[in-house]
Amino acid sequence: MMMTENELAGKSVAYRKKILKYIVGAKAGHTGGSLSCVDILNVLYNSVLNISPQNFTSPDRDRYIQSKGHCVEALYVVLADKGFFPEDDLHTLCRYKSHYIGHPTRKVHGVEQNTGALGHGLPISVGTALAAKMDDKAYRVFTLLGDGELPEGSNWEAALTAAHYKLDNLCAVIDNNKLQITGTNAEVCNTAPIDAKFESFGWAVKQVDGHDIKALNEAFAALPFEKGKPSLIIAHTIKGKGISFMENSVKWHHGVPDKEQYETAIAELDGVTAGN
Repeated sequence: MMMTENELAGKSVAYRKKILKYIVGAKAGHTGGSLSCVDILNVLYNSVLNISPQNFTSPDRDRYIQSKGHCVEALYVVLADKGFFPEDDLHTLCRYKSHYIGHPTRKVHGVEQNTGALGHGLPISVGTALAAKMDDKAYRVFTLLGDGELPEGSNWEAALTAAHYKLDNLCAVIDNNKLQITGTNAEVCNTAPIDAKFESFGWAVKQVDGHDIKALNEAFAALPFEKGKPSLIIAHTIKGKGISFMENSVKWHHGVPDKEQYETAIAELDGVTAGN
């Protein structure tokens, strides 16, 4: 049964609490980016993707590839919630000999591809979408990119190739929180305007509020945006979304909350839950 927007919003709050819980427990993680992308993953896994623990070996399943692999905490939390593995496994996050490391690995059930080196997810996704076309398969391919990884040249080679092969079974989503590890994207390596660049490469582009559940649902429901073109969703997000002292702050790219900060953050999220 399809979840309502209110139910999805509640999921987002619960996911944020868990992201913080397991990052604090591991004493490591990419907090800000996981909080900025989790609403996107929430909608994908609970409303869009034909992926489940039961069909994960099926050649007809959809594919999700997380190019911004450093924000794996958000992915792990969602996969656990969907039943790919027991959530208790996440207590081993970043521990010695644990499969739950700081980037996606196929040793974790539900992870499609190893990622983490930036600029790899989109090329892999293009190849996967092309394979579907060649094999006359109906599955779709989704990938999540960080806006800070766009300067990688492999992304633009992949974008050109996707348009050339008319991969309208491919959807890329950019977590456009406008910050990366050393500063703003505009300061480090300006890639604006992203929409015009991808459109000039032959993509169909939509822009949404990446924290608006309804807007995300509507964008995914409209795929493909144009027949014969790959689709790009530019999701405008806020790094550290949901925690007032983390929002739009570079220090939380991979900052780990201390005990007091964690309690403050959970209290804020509890307030959101109570407000609903």
